[in-house]
Amino acid sequence: MKLAEAESKMQKTVESTQQAFNTIRTGRANASILDKIQVEYYGSPTPLKSLANISTPDASTILIQPYDRSSLNILEKAISLSDIGINPSNDGSVIRLNIPPLTSDRRKEFAKLAAKYAEEGRVGIRNIRRDTLDSIRKQEKAAEISEDESRDQQDKLQKLTNKYTEKIDHFLTEKEKDITTV
Repeated sequence: MKLAEAESKMQKTVESTQQAFNTIRTGRANASILDKIQVEYYGSPTPLKSLANISTPDASTILIQPYDRSSLNILEKAISLSDIGINPSNDGSVIRLNIPPLTSDRRKEFAKLAAKYAEEGRVGIRNIRRDTLDSIRKQEKAAEISEDESRDQQDKLQKLTNKYTEKIDHFLTEKEKDITTV
């Protein structure tokens, strides 16, 4: 595995971790908490965001306006069954999600969840580093690259690993700040 390929994979891992952070609810309305919700629509699981217009008219409300009004009840059911912990209110044309303020216990729970997602991201980056290191060492053993070149690539790989791990730590710090800020 080449360094450019490893860097690309590390970037994707950071982006994936960032998307996982976005699904964690903070005290403010954020449409991305609905990203993981799948709706059984005409026999196939479909992302909620492709079935409805989702907006945040104010800091504590998410408004879901289905493109097909007949799907309103199945959207409401999917939201109710999801793990976001908010009860939808259906007025016949739109679904409203009122975001309650977080309790201190819920804030701690969400901070732990964010830390778990960050650790999963860091593990992913370390796995990419391990695989790339193995590849570099195999090239060195097969005399495809010199020992000096191998060391240079290993140093560059470690710098990449540190860079992307720091990015995840930075996003974790931001998310924890969002969660704990009242």
